[in-house]
Amino acid sequence: MLTRRRKWLIAAASLILIVVTMAYFNRTTLAMWGFDLLLSKEIEESLEESHQPLEGREPKPVENVEKPREPFSLLLLGIDQRGKERGRSDTMIYTIVRPKDGAMLMVSIPRDADVEIVGRGKQDKITHAYAFGGPKMALETVEKLFDTKIDYYATINFEGFRNVIDAMGGIALPITEDLVNKDPNHEKFVVKGGQDLYNGQDALNYVRYREDAGGDMSRTERHQTFIQAMMDKATTVGQWGKVPELIEVMGSNFTTDLRPQEIISIGKSMLQAKQRTLYSHTLKGEGKIGRGGAWLFQVDEADLDKARGWIASWLDGSIPQRELPLPDQYVRQGQSDSPAA
Repeated sequence: MLTRRRKWLIAAASLILIVVTMAYFNRTTLAMWGFDLLLSKEIEESLEESHQPLEGREPKPVENVEKPREPFSLLLLGIDQRGKERGRSDTMIYTIVRPKDGAMLMVSIPRDADVEIVGRGKQDKITHAYAFGGPKMALETVEKLFDTKIDYYATINFEGFRNVIDAMGGIALPITEDLVNKDPNHEKFVVKGGQDLYNGQDALNYVRYREDAGGDMSRTERHQTFIQAMMDKATTVGQWGKVPELIEVMGSNFTTDLRPQEIISIGKSMLQAKQRTLYSHTLKGEGKIGRGGAWLFQVDEADLDKARGWIASWLDGSIPQRELPLPDQYVRQGQSDSPAA
């Protein structure tokens, strides 16, 4: 027969086991509680420096940042900037985020795509839009290309890119063979294959590598692979304590017209979603020598029309995730094989 002391010890041990089990299965909720308690205010203050609205444009209003967000669009710009120059948008990705579903659709635009630059009244490489008129001209040019409005923009330059990866302790990338950039007209570097983790400089070189047979198409696909790797690393529990450090590291290298509290709200919504899924597509087309001997990428109009259809559906919050149209490669695989972050 058990003594009162032994019964008490068993009851206490059982209670501890129940609490630990509940903590494990509700670790996302606990992470959010800790985030609100310890980090939210600090992060909001750090992000104030990065908040840069565009003149003449009002970002999409948000009535209550604590409610699950409806679908919204975001233009992601990776900027090749040296010194104090404005630089060019080396990476341009039209992104739709559906926080309630934890789902993202990312459509990459090849940097050499030959398009009409809004505000210039002529055709040029889309990467030059940022060089001519900053994020506003880049955003409006992409809006014209897809015939739809973009709610927000976000930029990060290469220095911020490197620093954030290093602060995260590196990321895993699917590099099986050495990547060697050696063309006399290109920046020279080597990224060694087979590493468990890659530092900021190697990750930057991975997305900038341009001497494989796939050209601009392969390059934009690497951009998407990199973003997926970043999400995989960022959503690990151990990274949340690093968020203030990561934001401080980005500093003036990161700009957006999203308000700080909106960024926090979106991040929380995505983390609390049952799953996080990313679908990506690179606009198809053909590269060739064009005006003045420049290398230009002619976007395939049929593929562009498909992308416009995907975008319109994904921005419609009334369409359930299971009914959303997907890029062709995911339709061939079947939705059950879709990538989950």
